[in-house]
Amino acid sequence: MSPKTLPLPAARRATLDDLLKTEGKAELVGGRIVEQMPTGFRPSRIAFRIARSLDDHAEATRAGWAFGDNMGFAVPELPSGRESFSPDASYYVGPQPADPMRFVEGPPTFAAEVRSESDYGSAAERDMAAKREDYFQAGTPVVWDVDPVAGCIGKYSAARPDHPERFGRGDQADAEPAIPGWRVAVDWIFA
Repeated sequence: MSPKTLPLPAARRATLDDLLKTEGKAELVGGRIVEQMPTGFRPSRIAFRIARSLDDHAEATRAGWAFGDNMGFAVPELPSGRESFSPDASYYVGPQPADPMRFVEGPPTFAAEVRSESDYGSAAERDMAAKREDYFQAGTPVVWDVDPVAGCIGKYSAARPDHPERFGRGDQADAEPAIPGWRVAVDWIFA
């Protein structure tokens, strides 16, 4: 186990190298390492199922890579200050990092953000909308907002960020145009 990361001096901005040394899930925003709370049983299982389906698709098509929770994507600093993403499940089409032990350089092609217990209410809605805007500014074409309580998925696209498509029980969810041909049963995700 690696040692705990010590707090950085107030005058120093954190870097991607600092983020790599951080234990647990975190993102780099505004020169600060923003740690993310561990998630509960249900959100974790849902994120795993999404990643599992994405991985099956990647294997079948030999196009892209699927990742589970805690994969780091490094992006040039966005207007919000964000320099990285760590979605709950993701898909990436692009070059592998020169050093496979490092983050992917660039945004995910698709990101799924699964709501945890603390991701409800007006402040959480604003935070999630701001993060989706960051994804779109970085170049991610499709982001899912996965709601375990309601049992539904909001599919947001960069082309229509304020007009999500909704998938519920009985539907086949997709991530078009980011992942052509991939479909997954909403009932299976939330089973």
